[in-house]
Amino acid sequence: MLKAALIGLGDISTIHLPAIKANPNVELIAVCDLDEGARNIVPEARFYTDYQEMLESEELDVVHICLPHYLHNPVTKTCVEKGVHVFLEKPLGLNTEEALEIVELEHNHPDIKICVCFQNRYNESFEMLQEIAQSGEYGKIVGIKGLVAWHRPKSYYDVKPWRGQMKYAGGGVMINQALHTMDLMQLLGGRIESIRGNVDQLLDYEIEVEDSASARIQFENGATGLFFATNANAVNSSVELQVIFEKGKFTIKDSILTRVNEDGMKEELVEDAKVPGTKFYYGASHKKLIHLFHQCIEDGTNNYVHAKDAAISIQMIDAIRKSSESKQTVKMEG
Repeated sequence: MLKAALIGLGDISTIHLPAIKANPNVELIAVCDLDEGARNIVPEARFYTDYQEMLESEELDVVHICLPHYLHNPVTKTCVEKGVHVFLEKPLGLNTEEALEIVELEHNHPDIKICVCFQNRYNESFEMLQEIAQSGEYGKIVGIKGLVAWHRPKSYYDVKPWRGQMKYAGGGVMINQALHTMDLMQLLGGRIESIRGNVDQLLDYEIEVEDSASARIQFENGATGLFFATNANAVNSSVELQVIFEKGKFTIKDSILTRVNEDGMKEELVEDAKVPGTKFYYGASHKKLIHLFHQCIEDGTNNYVHAKDAAISIQMIDAIRKSSESKQTVKMEG
């Protein structure tokens, strides 16, 4: 049985904890949070306020890291160097430099697994869309569109000020809300040749990070991508991911994959599983990926989202930001 711990008892931990507890082959023995008030959130686990003390005191197989972005890099390093497998909430790091440090860490510790939580790769709608793309049945991909139009009130940043500061968050809507969409776009489109992008603030929140971003992505295979994300919408609208093939158009929206058939009518192909009582955009695939990673630890297999896989979306963010500053197209570094 795997012995697990979780660091950071904030919002996203409420998705991890039930998934960990639902696995009969995993025992949650410890949790850690700076806030003493969180002591009774998981009464069956030992509580720590210092993650390093926890790592010294407990014999752990895997740690789930659910911390603010700026702590992902140092805490992951400490866990891996202690010989503990890591399930890391996104993002991989604040920027490309930090992301590549974890990729190097992964390379230098081949026996220790680092899984980054890009759970939307495991949504039923995306899994089918990826299979369709790989089959070649509808020809090559011509274009990919990714839209994220969400709402974040000023209080979202006021309650947790780190979210609005570059040195702690690494960015705004791109790294915090739209990272999953960027990841899925590059997974479908393949290697990226260049990006022309723009970042902006449409809201008067007096924060450092962007609340809106757009980009045109040129893939090496000739396909193009259009990306737009904002937190300035009136509500949280459904994320939209559309793929245009030479012989067909497929769209994921409202957690449903549809195809436009020969008559121009939308045909529903598959709908994602949902978790009742949670934010709609969390979906049900956290549990799927968490259980998959735990199984990979037990089996010694590697079918999960590695640090090197997750680094690409961070490179995309940096390229968009660089392009916005220079007003020029930026070549993606391989």
